Amino acid sequence: MRRDPLTERETRRKISDPYDVDYFAKKHGISSKDASRIINLHRSDRDSSDRAGYQLKSTL
Repeated sequence: MRRDPLTERETRRKISDPYDVDYFAKKHGISSKDASRIINLHRSDRDSSDRAGYQLKSTL
């Protein structure tokens, strides 16, 4: 069964979208200000953003 190319492109785009600041802050238990800084630094790289969020939480 073949995938619809339009659906595949939309899925790829959604994965690379940057995090929502409030969601990211709640997920990692950090302030919205810190979450915003991390997201701005790492942009759409969610893996790097998550690693930075976990590191920040472990240092608090």
